[in-house]
Amino acid sequence: MNGPLWFTSSDGLQIAYDDWGSDTSRPPVLLHHGFAANANHNWVLPGVVAALTDSGRRVVALDARGHGRSDHPHDPDFYGEAKMAGDVATLADALGVDEFDLVGYSMGAIVALVVGSTEPRVRRLVIGGVGAGVVERGGVDTRALAPDLLQAALRADDPATITDPTAASFRRFADHTGADRFALAAQAARVHRSPIELDRITAPTLVLAGRDDPLAVRPHVLAEAIPGAQLTVIDGDHLGAVGVPAFAPAIVTFVNG
Repeated sequence: MNGPLWFTSSDGLQIAYDDWGSDTSRPPVLLHHGFAANANHNWVLPGVVAALTDSGRRVVALDARGHGRSDHPHDPDFYGEAKMAGDVATLADALGVDEFDLVGYSMGAIVALVVGSTEPRVRRLVIGGVGAGVVERGGVDTRALAPDLLQAALRADDPATITDPTAASFRRFADHTGADRFALAAQAARVHRSPIELDRITAPTLVLAGRDDPLAVRPHVLAEAIPGAQLTVIDGDHLGAVGVPAFAPAIVTFVNG
């Protein structure tokens, strides 16, 4: 990889992605990060990209709209996981691939589920950082993190005024990653809340959840709603699970199975 590559979304945004490895004998592994993160923080720094490329896989990771190096408009109409799912399909078109494995975490997991329920090119699917909320709320569990509280936390001039601990943790994370807080607030305003047709997912699926993750409670409910899905529970909370030693190997073993 020699630097970011770019494609244009269906609504005219420039979306950045990275492409590692050159093996074309197997489908590439596409990675979609979580809210307030980017490809580097979710996949490179925790060693997921290295683990996959060391196993011989080509890996492609995008920065979602509103995140990282991609365009970050402040208009909520540009956001929502359904639009991000469209970006994944557009990226697959740009890569010219007939099949791909798809790994998503948190917000990216919702994106991956939408893609997996509609896109026949998905060969294997890994869903991390979400649980029963997908089935019961249509997306990331809003009972653990209300979108209005998250928006307020992201728009607050003084982080010390944020009283909700989960919203405060995401604000700290957004500040740590140098994210555009107002673009993130626009995404929070369009968070996915409608049923995903999980029974239409035909790709073998792994649900991967941190044991102490408040946004991935009762992950067995999600696994049971996806035909034939496997469930693996590892140590870690929502922001920490990607860095625990079991996380990357679980992904590598499943997509290479």
